[in-house]
Amino acid sequence: MPAVAKRPETAQTLDRGLQVLQTLGAPGNVRGLTMSELAERLGLARPVVYRLVATLDARGFVTRGEDGRYRLGLGVARLQYAVRPVLVEVARPVLQELADRAGATAHLTVAEGEHAVALLVIEPTWTDFHVAYRVGSRHPLERGAAGRAILEERSGTADGTTTTTGELQLGAYGVAAAVPGVLGIEASVGVITMGPPPPVDDQVLAAAGRLGRLLTGPEPRTG
Repeated sequence: MPAVAKRPETAQTLDRGLQVLQTLGAPGNVRGLTMSELAERLGLARPVVYRLVATLDARGFVTRGEDGRYRLGLGVARLQYAVRPVLVEVARPVLQELADRAGATAHLTVAEGEHAVALLVIEPTWTDFHVAYRVGSRHPLERGAAGRAILEERSGTADGTTTTTGELQLGAYGVAAAVPGVLGIEASVGVITMGPPPPVDDQVLAAAGRLGRLLTGPEPRTG
């Protein structure tokens, strides 16, 4: 009879604390959650959740607003900055494949407050002409497909890709999709073309989903 691999033991308190962060960082929870809402969603008693939140608050990972709702704190943002080099390296092959398949400049964009910042830009290897886009380019989230995709994910209204025309550059078209399910990182993947883009929605969605899976790893097993 073949041996069954033994699952490593996990720390229950740490696991529950991470569940708090994942719940607060889920799409649609940008307004925050009350203690009662957190306890209900986690399926835990309020005293347990209170201790978890108090610990995370002391470390800056959770903050309580004047409205009494809890949100992710700046500690999560600091971790986000720390993992950006990893994010770039993981995203590079994904964006290169997207750029070459779409024949268009591909980019990874992250949110910094209310601005969108281009973190990685990859140009296709086989085209004679493509749009130039600079790493570090910054613009309001509500302008351009990349920022709008992040806003839609933040509000829980994301549904497929977002397309814009001429919002950042005259004649330029943008198609983007949010990178789903990565705690503490609001990001999107997209392409930019001059003139109407070819049908790239499925390719952009696939790239965003693939990057999300690479960043989060396999789903934890239960049972």
